[in-house]
Amino acid sequence: MLHRLGVDAVEVRLPDQLDGLDGLIIPGGESTTIGKLAVDYALVEPLHRFGLEHAIWGTCAGAIFLSKDARRHQPLLGLMDITVERNAFGRQVASFETDLDVPALLEVDPQPRPYHAIFIRAPLIESVQGDAQVLAALDDGRIVAARQGRLLATSFHPELTRDDRFHRYFTTLIA
Repeated sequence: MLHRLGVDAVEVRLPDQLDGLDGLIIPGGESTTIGKLAVDYALVEPLHRFGLEHAIWGTCAGAIFLSKDARRHQPLLGLMDITVERNAFGRQVASFETDLDVPALLEVDPQPRPYHAIFIRAPLIESVQGDAQVLAALDDGRIVAARQGRLLATSFHPELTRDDRFHRYFTTLIA
């Protein structure tokens, strides 16, 4: 998706690979594994410092890793004033898709239309505090996207759709 938007993207696995980057996307997966590998490869502190000055977007497990509170003991970056609940929607078989109203996306596309979101063993953003703000919620009010300055967290997987609006929105946080 980033390459399609003309963004020069590289994979980051080691601290020195953060040098010269303007932003970072922490993908989905398993948040405890992401945290364990970040500890093993001495990435936690460099990622934390990076996030204090640069844009970071966490999708699904990446959103958990960005949070200050995951309601359990695991390595976190502690950058976003959000509390998350892991696997809040259940197991893999409970994965789902839904359309979301995301007014912030009007910044990159003036045509108001819903965003089709794909949730796979998704976390829930239980609450936002401090400077964090809600970007999207389900019809029942449960929060699934938040922003705090240049930090972005989504419970769903925008990379699995053809809709590039969230990726374009993230590039505005970098600029």
